Amino acid sequence: MTTKLEKPIRREIAIDDRAYTLTIDPDGLKLVEKGHRKGVQLRWQDLVNGDAALAAALNASVRAD
Repeated sequence: MTTKLEKPIRREIAIDDRAYTLTIDPDGLKLVEKGHRKGVQLRWQDLVNGDAALAAALNASVRAD
């Protein structure tokens, strides 16, 4: 049996020697560099609908040098 996600879960992870906070809540997930407020947010609905892949591709094309 699985536990229903009713409140946020926060975990710290390291990516390329930088500390990030990953927050998983009923609306989606958010990844923020430690000490910052803005980060990457992904709603569960966007992930299920495939909109997340489209958004990632768009961001990659805009950030390309």
